[in-house]
Amino acid sequence: MNTTPDAKRHAYLHELGARVRALRARRGLTRKAVALAGGVSERHLANLELGTGNASVLVLQDVADALQCTLAELLGDVTASSPEWLMLRDMLAPLDDAALARVRVAAAQVLGQTPPSTARAKRIALIGLRGAGKSTLGARLAKHLSCPFTELSHEVERLAGCSLNEIQALYGINAYRRYEHRALVNTVESNEAVVIAAPGGLVSDPSAFNQLLSHCTTIWLQAKPEDHMQRVMAQGDTRPMQASPEAMEDLKSILAGRAAFYSKAQYTLDTSAHPIEHTFEQLKQLVDRAISA
Repeated sequence: MNTTPDAKRHAYLHELGARVRALRARRGLTRKAVALAGGVSERHLANLELGTGNASVLVLQDVADALQCTLAELLGDVTASSPEWLMLRDMLAPLDDAALARVRVAAAQVLGQTPPSTARAKRIALIGLRGAGKSTLGARLAKHLSCPFTELSHEVERLAGCSLNEIQALYGINAYRRYEHRALVNTVESNEAVVIAAPGGLVSDPSAFNQLLSHCTTIWLQAKPEDHMQRVMAQGDTRPMQASPEAMEDLKSILAGRAAFYSKAQYTLDTSAHPIEHTFEQLKQLVDRAISA
């Protein structure tokens, strides 16, 4: 095994590039969008992602800002800021994902961040990528439950007083995430029973996602990448295919980057397996059991 200083540097640059790609995919951002938000050249960012760019600390900070993460997270160490973090990291490092999930849930309960299950049972949050069926199934589910249906993206637009595209163009992705979090909090606090269609990228905001998991019954509407794309285009939006010939690969990358987060939902429903009527019956049965549990 080659452990020379040059080999170690080369391996580290590749690991750094992989983290940048993973963070970008998780947030559903194109390379161009990150380059624009960070004020770095797209070519420089591409070299960084490929592990061939030895970027300066200031460029890395710009990229971290664009990806809404700390420089420490980008560099691979998010838990070195204090003795308590270091001790917690030492305790948690050996645990697998299942054990970490139990610790997270227990911590939320200790900190008073988790309401009783009966308080969140009738707030149904549907998560997943665009084209999973959140709007179609969510509206029908709300009618079945005789409760409001809220598309969180519409609430974001209402709060901001402009369209989603305008929010991001005028104020940036960080402002959009703040509006999204506020819209979620307002919806949760205003409704004891509601069906929420959550934007696909909400899981990229740990604070908002924790809020969703703690206060709602969460269901991941899972679909094949091909179905996501076809459904979006069937709605008359052909931009995904026009924007990039690699649109399907980008979609698969985003889905892969978010799947671990979507899987934190209490339930998963495959919307590609059956026609819409059968899928809706499955969703009704799942939700009715969850509410009566």
